[in-house]
Amino acid sequence: MNKTIIVSNRLPLQVKLENESLNIIPSVGGLATGMKSVHADGNGIWIGWSGLTEEELNPELSKKVDKAIFKEKCVSVSLTEKDVEDFYFGFSNKTLWPLFHYFMEFTEFEKDQWESYKEVNQKFADVVLENVNDGDTVWVHDYQLLLLPQLIKDKKPNISIGFFLHIPFPSFEIFRTFPWREQLLKGMLGADLLGFHTYDYERHFLSSIKRILRLDVNFNEISYHDRIVKVDSFPMGIDYNKFYNAALEHTNQNKKEKSELQRRLDDHIQASQNTKLILSIDRLDYTKGIPNRIRAFEHFLNMYPQFKEKVRLIMLAVPSRSNVPQYQKLKSETDELVGRINGKFATVSWTPIWYFYRSMPFENLIDLYTSADIALITPVRDGMNLVAKEYVATRTKQDGVLILSEMAGAAKEMNEALLINPNNFEQIADTLKYALEMPLEEQKKRMDFLQKRLERYSVEKWSEEFMSSLKATKNLGSIIVAKEMNEDNESKMLSSFNAAKKRLLFLDYDGTLAGFKNNPSDAKPDDELISLLDKLNKLENTDIVIISGRDRETFETWFENKNYNLITDHGVWLKEKNNKWHMLERLKNDWMENILPILETFVDRTPGTFIEKKKYSLAWHYRKTDPELAQTRTIELNTVLTSLISNNDLTVLKGNKVIEIKSSSVNKGRAASRWMTQDDYDFVFAIGDDWTDEYMFEELPDTAYTVKVGFKKTKAKYYVKDTIKVRELLNSFL
Repeated sequence: MNKTIIVSNRLPLQVKLENESLNIIPSVGGLATGMKSVHADGNGIWIGWSGLTEEELNPELSKKVDKAIFKEKCVSVSLTEKDVEDFYFGFSNKTLWPLFHYFMEFTEFEKDQWESYKEVNQKFADVVLENVNDGDTVWVHDYQLLLLPQLIKDKKPNISIGFFLHIPFPSFEIFRTFPWREQLLKGMLGADLLGFHTYDYERHFLSSIKRILRLDVNFNEISYHDRIVKVDSFPMGIDYNKFYNAALEHTNQNKKEKSELQRRLDDHIQASQNTKLILSIDRLDYTKGIPNRIRAFEHFLNMYPQFKEKVRLIMLAVPSRSNVPQYQKLKSETDELVGRINGKFATVSWTPIWYFYRSMPFENLIDLYTSADIALITPVRDGMNLVAKEYVATRTKQDGVLILSEMAGAAKEMNEALLINPNNFEQIADTLKYALEMPLEEQKKRMDFLQKRLERYSVEKWSEEFMSSLKATKNLGSIIVAKEMNEDNESKMLSSFNAAKKRLLFLDYDGTLAGFKNNPSDAKPDDELISLLDKLNKLENTDIVIISGRDRETFETWFENKNYNLITDHGVWLKEKNNKWHMLERLKNDWMENILPILETFVDRTPGTFIEKKKYSLAWHYRKTDPELAQTRTIELNTVLTSLISNNDLTVLKGNKVIEIKSSSVNKGRAASRWMTQDDYDFVFAIGDDWTDEYMFEELPDTAYTVKVGFKKTKAKYYVKDTIKVRELLNSFL
């Protein structure tokens, strides 16, 4: 039976060791809740760190821990104290966390910590590979494990891998500063489906993919080697019913059942009819904008003194990463701000800010949510922010107002909240006043919309949609009709090759025999390729034809001392063994003087592009330009050219990062068909990488072995991954 393996930095368990006795308590966080049904299905397992280092466990105790957590359908990854220090507190939280949240001033790029990050990701991969079988599904979570998908895919290419990032993905301008950016992106691309909270994060990721790795992106699908990687946004929800039902029970409590905190809150509420409570709940993290929020509240009290002694800000700051210097500094700054403002505004009967620096049990959170008239959630950057959603879920009477930072991922789906810029104190102050004075009818209208949406798109729905989309990626390959040239298909082809009396091999050059270069003139054949072509050219009863869009002059230079069959300019010129060049097509090129100025205009407007002028065609290359600018310019240029060439017997070919204009009467298909008439070939092979080769695949007989280089839509029957595989395949003929 196939299983689902969930992988995250920590297990959904609190494993505590007291006097060598174990205490294991299930976690109740958002991820643990969202994954509950996925984890419970079938024989699924959860892989992560237990929270105990190797130094804390002797061999006997380690076995005991593994056995105990295995009963909870979990498997532990063993980490040392140094791993935790360098991988987690170091690279994950001193490099990735601040960088991805746009805090570049806090970002450290330490080589030793990067090495630790790679090592720990490999440790996770080793544990996954010990537990995974073909047909299983793996779902990897968050920024601590960005390299993991590729590490698994390299060893187990046939399993489905999903990855979800629970924090923002930064813009290209931020991400490009990261020294190991290519490795990180390639690590993520091991997944078949990549999920983000919002479309913005998805867009930033795709932008980096295009600009850094120079991969082709079609809407939200990335062509990567022999796979299509899907990218999509899935806004994470909460366990809506859990919070709503807890709030309902809370409202029906009698006095004896109420907590001490609730009694204190009731005393404040009952002190005056106009008393209002403003709630702020966060981890104590610099991304949450806590100092800004306190200063904005101070600004509010200065601007609107009529609310003094009538409002109170309740701040719950949950301790986080207290051994990291930035967090220690943030704690000191927050303490000082709260102390200063309370000292400035407090009266005998009123303190403007109630500040709690601690964790609180679920029951006390419900006390706070249900008692607060306003929730003030103002992070300066946040992947999602589930506190905003939890507050909305507890408003059983549909009263209350949510003030939410537009920098939180949740803002994208909670437009009925009052959205603010967390750096604009005047706006926050004015919005607080508006919220405090908002009529109940408007409160209910806004809250009704929010609650219906959150109830519908719960955390369970989030996980179901992700898993459903991951399952659908298994069918993405069906859009490419070509089959992989695997061992079985290659064996069948070689049998046909060996049995044939007369063989013909058509070989494209750029992107097939040789990889692409930024400058086309740099793609001349290397010694290995020349050696391979020489051997193929000496095969008995075999014709080898290099068929290319390259111009005749280039091939004369590259192969001047070689006795190869050559077709250039997409089929204009032919040179057979032991013969001179001759024209297959009589063409004019007077049209170039009209088209060239247009291409020159596009070169001027598009940095990194250039024109390659051939005898019978013009090519506009854009390999070195910004991919998103290139996408815009190619659409523009194609539109302009199409209108100009409609009556001139010309055609526009879209190659690999190139647009070429040539005569409509010339293509590789016509040239290949002509060659086929020269002999009675009983084995035909053709290989190429772009649209110009599609004419050749289409014209050749059904019995031909046609091969596309790359995983793209094609009329070829088979595909290979890249130019390395091309050479391996051609060597198999020898």
